[in-house]
Amino acid sequence: MHKTIVVKDQRYLNHITGENHPESPQRLERIYRMLLDEDLSGRFTEAPPRAATKEELALNHAPDYIERIEQTAGKLHTMLDPDTQASAGSWDAAVFAAGGVLSALELLMDGRADNGFALIRPPGHHAERSRAMGFCLFNNIAIGAHYLIKHYKLERILIIDWDLHHGNGTQKSFYASPEVLYCSTHQYPYYPGTGSIEETGEGKGRGYTVNIPLRGGQSDADYITLFQEIIIPVADEYKPQFILISAGYDPYYRDPLGAMQVTPEGFSAMTALLMGCAAHQCGGKVLAVLEGGYHLEGIAESAKKTLLTLIDDHRVVTQNKPSEKPLLETETVMKMVKRVHSTFWKALA
Repeated sequence: MHKTIVVKDQRYLNHITGENHPESPQRLERIYRMLLDEDLSGRFTEAPPRAATKEELALNHAPDYIERIEQTAGKLHTMLDPDTQASAGSWDAAVFAAGGVLSALELLMDGRADNGFALIRPPGHHAERSRAMGFCLFNNIAIGAHYLIKHYKLERILIIDWDLHHGNGTQKSFYASPEVLYCSTHQYPYYPGTGSIEETGEGKGRGYTVNIPLRGGQSDADYITLFQEIIIPVADEYKPQFILISAGYDPYYRDPLGAMQVTPEGFSAMTALLMGCAAHQCGGKVLAVLEGGYHLEGIAESAKKTLLTLIDDHRVVTQNKPSEKPLLETETVMKMVKRVHSTFWKALA
């Protein structure tokens, strides 16, 4: 059994998005109730978050943008884009969300934990250097990757983004850098409109962005096959020193914003495959960071399966091919991705 930490804090519930907004505090309330389940009792350690400093936020965001978000503090309602808003408590929630990732990374890098799950909000992977969008204020996982590079001198960080929506903000943050390998499975074309196969990086970062765009309808079998055929071989060749997961649960089969068919067991299998890679490459260092997911029962059950797998991945069998075959369209996309990236990765040649 691994020593697993969980970041949680009541301040995250004070980011109020308004009536009927899908990214609601109820998402975390449901997850936090799940943490009290008997089969999780005593099996993880809660890690309190700290506030990220402005200097740490500026690892990924422009100072004037940080100032703009800070100015929303105490104001009842501030629209930042058509989908994204701040409330009186959003600034605190956002700096503690980014800081929660950093405090978890410190515990893992110092050897005080094996892996972890940052159960935070607001989410982050759409946030760009000077722009809030897609329910996101600060790009929590990108700030974390920059922090690992600056403070721990890491040179190879793998970010896996299985959220339904493409993480445009994370991709932009590292598009010209080989220090982060960004791999994304996402519904396409769909919000935010980025994430085509041809987006592979630029300059020294060419080949270090791997997009796997999917039309919809993909199930556990499709995702597991894509991980086994593309993501894990590329990751093993890259030899990451740390693995970060943008853990969005909107590919869940009943999510109101998506058209995927992934079950909680599918998220467990993807987690286990990444843990296998981490065990070989980076001493098991994996941190999952909550992103989207808008079906309350689905996000709680899927996050639970992910957490149970982080705690004890030996119970999860993922080495064999799934019993169902992937969709023909998935196989076509897989061939296209391999063709584009075979010039960058020998494992796909």
